[in-house]
Amino acid sequence: MARQEMIKHRGFPGRLPGTDFQFTLRRANPRGVTPITRRERHADRKPADKRADIGFIQALWEQFGEEPFVRGNLDAGRLSWLFGREVVPAEDPFDPESYDALLRIDLDRARAAYPEVFE
Repeated sequence: MARQEMIKHRGFPGRLPGTDFQFTLRRANPRGVTPITRRERHADRKPADKRADIGFIQALWEQFGEEPFVRGNLDAGRLSWLFGREVVPAEDPFDPESYDALLRIDLDRARAAYPEVFE
């Protein structure tokens, strides 16, 4: 299996400040790219998990705005909490197992879910 290169988003926070909630990867996974999958967010999620979602969508917004962006070194787990709702594919076909996959913020859905980020 060939190792896939990944773009590193310079200036993007590596984690939510003061926590262990990871936002980026340091290096590509040698066993293969972790796929992005839609994770269900239940109403009883912990406040810390919700803060991580807010911090991540805010970092995406500040770094990329409405422009499509390459997945690169963005953490698949963190993306998966927003995927299919606030973060959507920006290309068709979309490969959830590619570091080169293009994504974008669905601004209407992101504003509805996280109004405090877009005030």
